Amino acid sequence: MIQKVSSFLKKDTVLTIALALAVLSMFIIPPSAGYLKYLDLHTLILLFGLMTATTGLQNIGFFRQLGELLLLRIHSLRQLEQLLILLCFFSSMLITNDVALITFVPFALELLRMVNRKDRIVPVVVCQTLAANLGSMTTPVGNPQNLYLYSHFELSLDTFIRSIGPFSLLSLVLLLLVTMFTPRETISLDTAGRDTTSDETFPKRCLFCCLGMFFLCLCTVAGLLPLPILFICILAIGCLADPKIFCQVDYSLILTFIGFFIFIGNLKHIPAVSSLLSSMITGHEVIVSVLASQVISNVPAAILLSGFTEKGVSLLIGTNLGGLGTLIASMASLISYKYIVRSCPEKKGIYFRWFTIANAGFLAVLMAVYFLVFYSI
Repeated sequence: MIQKVSSFLKKDTVLTIALALAVLSMFIIPPSAGYLKYLDLHTLILLFGLMTATTGLQNIGFFRQLGELLLLRIHSLRQLEQLLILLCFFSSMLITNDVALITFVPFALELLRMVNRKDRIVPVVVCQTLAANLGSMTTPVGNPQNLYLYSHFELSLDTFIRSIGPFSLLSLVLLLLVTMFTPRETISLDTAGRDTTSDETFPKRCLFCCLGMFFLCLCTVAGLLPLPILFICILAIGCLADPKIFCQVDYSLILTFIGFFIFIGNLKHIPAVSSLLSSMITGHEVIVSVLASQVISNVPAAILLSGFTEKGVSLLIGTNLGGLGTLIASMASLISYKYIVRSCPEKKGIYFRWFTIANAGFLAVLMAVYFLVFYSI
C-alpha cells in the first residue's frame, strides 16, 4: 500500500508539492473546522463534473472519431498539419488543454507515420501543444486556472471574453502563419492504409449522458443551474452512463487544488507573510503570474496569487500567457513531451529545443502586445 501511494505521488510532482505545503502549513495553523472555508467548492464540483464528462467521451473515442471524420477532406500535408493543430486549439476550449493533447497528439503521431512524414513530428507536436495551451485560455472551462479564477473572482462571461479574447484571436493568427511554412505536398491517407470507412458507432446511452453532463456544467458556469443540483445530476447521470467513469477520473488535479487551497488559506492567516506577498504582487499581477508560472506552472500560480490580490482579470491574463515558456509552465505541455519520449526517444532533445524556442517566441509577442495595448488601459 505504501509503495502504491509513493509511486502515485512520484508520478504527479505538483500534487506532491501541494500536499507537502498543505501539511507543513498545518504546523503553523493547526487544522480546524475553519479549513472548510478555504475550499472553493464551486471550482471543485465544476472540475469534477467536467472531468467526468470528458473522461466518458474520451473512453468511447468520441473526439478521435470526430477527428477522423474531418480527415476525409484532407489532401495535402499543409492541410493535414493545420487540421491537427486546429483540432487542439478549438477542442481545448471545451475539453481542456490536457484532454486535447491526450487525444490528438497520439493521433498526429500515427497519421504522420502513415504518410511517411516522421520528419514533421517535432514541429507538429510543438504547435499542437502551443495550440492547446493558447486555445484553452479562450473559455472559462478551457483549463483549470480559468475555471478557478472565473469562479473565485465571480467574473462575468462578458468580462472574461473581453479580457482574454484578443490574445486568443492573435494566437490563432500566429499559429496559422506558422503553418504557412509547411510544404503543400499532396498526401493520400487512404493509400497509407487508413480505413476511413469505419462503421464504428458510439454507445448511445453513454454518449448522451456525457454530453448531458457537459451541458449541465456549462449551465452552471453561466449561472443557470445551482451548484448542489449540478452535483446531484453528475452523480446520477454518471451512474446511468457507466459507474466505472468515476473510477477513471483523474482525481489528482482535484487533490492538488485542495492542497493549495489549504496552504494559501493558512498563509493568509500569517500576517507577516500575507502582507509581504500582497505588497510584492500589487500592481504587478500579470508579470508576477507569468514569472511564477515558469517555476510552479500556471494552475498553482493562479491559486497562490489569488489569495493576495483582487485583480482577477490581471491574474487571468498572466497565468494564461504564463502557460507559455518552460516545459512546466503548463503541466499539459508535459503530456506532449512524454509522448515524444515514449514514441520517438531519439527526438526528445530536438523537441525540447524547438518547444522552448517556439514558446519563448509566442510569449514574447503576446507580452509585447499586452504592454503596448493593454497595460495602460
